Amino acid sequence: MARYREAVCRLCRREGGKLFLKGDKCFKSNCTIEKRGTQPPGMHGATARRKVLAGYGQQLREKQKVKRIYFVLEKQFRNYFDKASRQKGITGENLLFLLERRLDNVVYRAGFSTSRRQARQLVNHGHIHVNGRKVDIPSFQVKVGDVITVKEKSSKNVHVEGAWQTAVGRGRPNWISAGADDLSASVSALPNRTDIDANINEQLIVELYSK
Repeated sequence: MARYREAVCRLCRREGGKLFLKGDKCFKSNCTIEKRGTQPPGMHGATARRKVLAGYGQQLREKQKVKRIYFVLEKQFRNYFDKASRQKGITGENLLFLLERRLDNVVYRAGFSTSRRQARQLVNHGHIHVNGRKVDIPSFQVKVGDVITVKEKSSKNVHVEGAWQTAVGRGRPNWISAGADDLSASVSALPNRTDIDANINEQLIVELYSK
């Protein structure tokens, strides 16, 4: 599968704001956005002016931003949209709910990792269990009642422990409940639109794909 191997901070600068791709660094003063502002990446970034987008350009930019937030490639993203459009309810919100229910996103949102990229590695390498069984598919869709835990041998991993200790500062959504005494989290409800980044305008993505 294709992978993005360049500096992820460039993606934040390209989208003109924080996408929280770099873990705890995004919350510190040495974050690239904090140091350089939202100037575009590249050798002419400091002097370049951002174009005022409208219509197709604005719709495309919004789709790219959401793809980069969840680290989903174009074909898979389109499949999510097609599935969302067949479901009852608002298509744009259905799309975000499908992305939020991805296992790698839930691992990140629960606090087992500091970024979705790190969460995807944990899932791919077999460190995550769902209802006591290993699941190594990042796109696995969780459902209400699922319990997500870290494999016993991996529970002492310094990255996992560090992420778990700082999870409260990053914030957990209301639909994920953290275990009281151990490294575990449960899906207590389906995600709600208010739990998802308010800066995402999903209607622009619907308009783009509906042409």
